[in-house]
Amino acid sequence: MSEGPMNPPASSYRQWLLAEGLDVIPGNYVPDLRLVGLRPWARTGGAACFINHDGSDTSNDCYISEVPPGGSLLPQRHLHEAMFYVLHGRGSSTVWDPSGHEHFFEWQEGSLFAIPMNAPYRHHNGSGDDVVRLLAVTNAPTLINLFADADFIFNCEYHFPRRFSGARGYFSGQGSLDGRIWATNFVPDVRGFKLIDYKERGAGTNIHLKLAGNTMGAHISEFPVGTYKKAHRHGPGAHVIILDGTGYTLMWREGEEMQRFDWSVDSLVIPPDMMFHQHFNTGSTPARYLALRHTESKARDGATGLPMSSISTRNGGDQIDHEDENPRVREMYRLECEKHGVEFRMDEHR
Repeated sequence: MSEGPMNPPASSYRQWLLAEGLDVIPGNYVPDLRLVGLRPWARTGGAACFINHDGSDTSNDCYISEVPPGGSLLPQRHLHEAMFYVLHGRGSSTVWDPSGHEHFFEWQEGSLFAIPMNAPYRHHNGSGDDVVRLLAVTNAPTLINLFADADFIFNCEYHFPRRFSGARGYFSGQGSLDGRIWATNFVPDVRGFKLIDYKERGAGTNIHLKLAGNTMGAHISEFPVGTYKKAHRHGPGAHVIILDGTGYTLMWREGEEMQRFDWSVDSLVIPPDMMFHQHFNTGSTPARYLALRHTESKARDGATGLPMSSISTRNGGDQIDHEDENPRVREMYRLECEKHGVEFRMDEHR
């Protein structure tokens, strides 16, 4: 007799994740990151939970962690990259350079920073009364699966001097602008960071962030009242955190029904691999979001240099121009604007 199909063995990352003993939220949508329940995490001495999207096992993951009032987490180091967004509270981090010198910087709600790869670090709560809640996006799955040895990932003592040599001011918030890419290691408040016009995606502004020399990427986008972005698709692992405003996102694959996900401040939307998605502002203020991504897109248009997610499907790209979108999309949004007492301004954007 032939045996039935067998489930493939769990990946090295999945085995490590289960051994950490934390809850794992599966899926591509979290309505409010501030309300997610956490459990004690022995590795850090705090509390945490993981969020895994459909492609986490082969790209990136996400976790929420808390630092108790007046407390500090245990020192950490790891060979994977990690970007941190401060959901709530204020505090500081200590990072040790190759010579053992301490680098100390403070952060607050809305701050974004990255820890240099494999540099030892520690997070501290600056309040004696309130918890700190951090969201981290990492490429731990890729590294743990590559080496199939979690102990090596978390206990390797090699320093990466090109990533972090111990230069003063590394976490000062200073940076340099190249086109629309701001290279830095610390953004004091992404909610008020100045953006640049980005008409390729429709109405609104945008800036890309290069943090700590990471291969992972980040960007901030904002779009006006009464507008929505063009639908597009790309690879997995873009964690879209709502910074300001209210609205919804539609997601679908070609030939399938659209799914709607309503959002407000601190909602999380993670579009699956190569699934079309489109963001809509239904509020009375501009909508702004932060996207923490797996990698920069390597598929680019030869004529413009833009990623294929910004090139029209008419030209072989992965972005749907407004005139090509399903008429239901605009009509749905028109009704939502009427419902919320917002002026519909999409007639200006065709």
